Amino acid sequence: MIEAGVLVLDKIAGVTSFDAVAMVRRRLGIRRVGHAGTLDPDATGVLPMLLGEATKLMAYLADQDKEYVTTLRLGVTTDTGDASGRVLAETAVPGVDRERLEQACRPFIGRIKQVPPMYSAVHHAGRRLYELARAGQEVVREAREVVIHAIEVEEVVPPHVRLRVVCGKGTYLRALAADLGVALGCGASVDRLARTRVGPFTLDAAVPWEALRAESAAALWVRVRSADSALAGWPAIRLDARAAARFEHGQSVETAPPRTSGGSLVRVHTIDGRLLGIGEVVEGGRTRPVRVLHADRPGTRLSPA
Repeated sequence: MIEAGVLVLDKIAGVTSFDAVAMVRRRLGIRRVGHAGTLDPDATGVLPMLLGEATKLMAYLADQDKEYVTTLRLGVTTDTGDASGRVLAETAVPGVDRERLEQACRPFIGRIKQVPPMYSAVHHAGRRLYELARAGQEVVREAREVVIHAIEVEEVVPPHVRLRVVCGKGTYLRALAADLGVALGCGASVDRLARTRVGPFTLDAAVPWEALRAESAAALWVRVRSADSALAGWPAIRLDARAAARFEHGQSVETAPPRTSGGSLVRVHTIDGRLLGIGEVVEGGRTRPVRVLHADRPGTRLSPA
């Protein structure tokens, strides 16, 4: 197997995203590893690990929509926004049924403003917010625009409710829980959180954490998907040898996918399907290089057995 691609993990609770990167490095014997979208330590689910040249696609995969299933506990607020935190307040839960919960969720669908939690990886004055929070400091955070595409109420068994949320980059489910708690008048925090999809990668096809720990490097490499799987669904072009050489040397090429407008990002492949990188469609039906990958070449060193 080539040392480039995507290993989609099902992260377990109690493991940080950084822990997962370190584990993949050790188990696969590869240095260049990154993940597409941090998961809270107590959260579980889809954590795509990008390997080798595929790390150049991290930002593009992280920008894609994500899906979560979360169980909220109504009537309890904590300093972290989830069950791991110190309880700040407990309130009696008023009558909350499916209809009332769905009504409370509606204002949070679409483009909304959300204040990042203090226990988050957002930077403030050169430090992570969670570092300041652990030092007992709280700072004013600016609200950020995020997109929530859908909130589906799956179950209501007070004081717990279960939601399925489809959202864009930078959305904090703990912040959504806190805001819903305010809307319901009783407070709320995240009791359980599972990410079920990142872009094209779904939980049912993810590699179990136990397999990452137990299987041989060779067996794990068989589970690695091609780098272009991170861009599934994107428009694509294929270049002959001459055009491919121009693209790899930073020059635009005289082709673009049909019905794509200027500024669109596209996958760029060779005639035989090798991913060259990401291009941007520009005026005149041309495509300029944005990110060039040097993976999947004949002769690339094979992974360790």
